[in-house]
Amino acid sequence: MSVNRGILALLEAKPGRGDELGAFLEKGRELAAAEQGTVTWYAFKVSDTTYGIFDTFDDEEGRQAHLNGQIPQALSQVGPDLLATDPDIRPVDVIAVK
Repeated sequence: MSVNRGILALLEAKPGRGDELGAFLEKGRELAAAEQGTVTWYAFKVSDTTYGIFDTFDDEEGRQAHLNGQIPQALSQVGPDLLATDPDIRPVDVIAVK
């Protein structure tokens, strides 16, 4: 198993909606755990309004399956209510893993 691909998504909650965004991300763990191609999935908090997700994958097929999966669909449904801006979603190449 060689993790070499990832996704970094930064999310900015509307004022006063950070806790709700955090709760949404906590629920997303169950969806990520069910994805065969997702090796690791992290949700994190930077500040009261800034949150993020970092995922890793062994191959491009796993990354694309995730991008077309249930988490992005769920985020698109709650995004207009919770997010101040569109999510900043970036594919990344993983260059080193411990």
